[in-house]
Amino acid sequence: MNIGFTRKNAALYCDGVAVSKLAAEYGTPLWLYSQSVLEARYKLFAASLADLKRTICYALKANSNQAVIATFAKLGAGADIVSAGELLRALQAGVPPRKIVFAGVGKSAEEMALALDAGILQFNVESGEELARLSAVAQAQHGVARVALRVNPNVDAKTHKKITTGKTENKFGIEIAHAMALAEQARSLKGIAIEAISTHIGSQITDVTPYRAAFKRMADMATALRAQGHALKRIDFGGGLGVVYKDETPPDLKAYASAVRAAVKGLGLDLIVEPGRWLVADAGALVARVEYVKKGSAKSFAILDAAMNDLIRPTLYEAWMPIEPVAAPRKGKKRLYDVVGPVCESGDFFAHDRLLPPLDQGDLVAVRQAGAYGAVMSSTYNARPLAPEVLVKGKRHAAVRARQTLAELIGQDALAPWQTKPKPKR
Repeated sequence: MNIGFTRKNAALYCDGVAVSKLAAEYGTPLWLYSQSVLEARYKLFAASLADLKRTICYALKANSNQAVIATFAKLGAGADIVSAGELLRALQAGVPPRKIVFAGVGKSAEEMALALDAGILQFNVESGEELARLSAVAQAQHGVARVALRVNPNVDAKTHKKITTGKTENKFGIEIAHAMALAEQARSLKGIAIEAISTHIGSQITDVTPYRAAFKRMADMATALRAQGHALKRIDFGGGLGVVYKDETPPDLKAYASAVRAAVKGLGLDLIVEPGRWLVADAGALVARVEYVKKGSAKSFAILDAAMNDLIRPTLYEAWMPIEPVAAPRKGKKRLYDVVGPVCESGDFFAHDRLLPPLDQGDLVAVRQAGAYGAVMSSTYNARPLAPEVLVKGKRHAAVRARQTLAELIGQDALAPWQTKPKPKR
């Protein structure tokens, strides 16, 4: 049996289950994940660095569903988190605290205290101000925070401007010119142990060259810090490895691993890497139903029951997402469609001028490579309930997040005490 999204008798399957069957059982819009693909991707990534002493910390921001995290945790993964919520998600999914790395530029004192109490591996500290706050929190708890200084190496990852993080104009990290001085200042801070340096230059990186440049600068800095007497234990190279959505040519694992291996050779430091998108993107799809095909004078619109509140990547990042019919494609000449949702925004779209087989009302379509930054970024805009997430393994399937009901959505609100609840009108 093939794993992931394949076609059988021209119809789309997820592992061993017809996608049309899943849509009939769980309704649409619907998120589908292949556990088999998640496992296969993790094993491939782990094998590429198997000769190194490394911890693979899955970046939860890509997809923080408990079933997804638990799949990776069972295979030995740690977690790269950016909030207290993600910390609790990781812990509840079975990630050991000593495999958790806490990143992010705006950690609150409350989040720091929670992570310290849990006993996480390290805080990736991004500023002197954050380091001072962490010191105060650690002293208040009579503990010691293990710290990695997140360095901004001023390397252009050559990715979308909204997901590049390694240039000096980005909000992330400590400028490399200032990092050495901050490490020296940290010696006088109580409750702080500088054990590592880290970097992360962006997401959806499709060229190994920026990696090589950033890793080399980090390795040189590690050597310089050791020369100043800092007892480093780890070096954290972040994540960001790209995937194929359309015609990208991201570096293969061999090239990426070669860049990592060249940088850490001779350092004697444990390695941390933080893949996210690469592990989950190919494992997921958003399945939606065509509500209408609206034919205009300029173009035709395929209006789906999914919308930008479900998948915001196309409007947020101008992302190109593969789209295909779930059933065997209809015969006939392909046509240009704008594939859109019902939300009252012109930005509510999945594709413009997409050449697709003829579509009709009631057809199912799948937006592919949607396992990363899909459901995790969804919202209830226009009072649209969150769509369910379903995990598939072979011929088994289960909802790993139920469809939110309108009662649940609206029930989160409340009237102020001085307001009178209106009586329902008949």
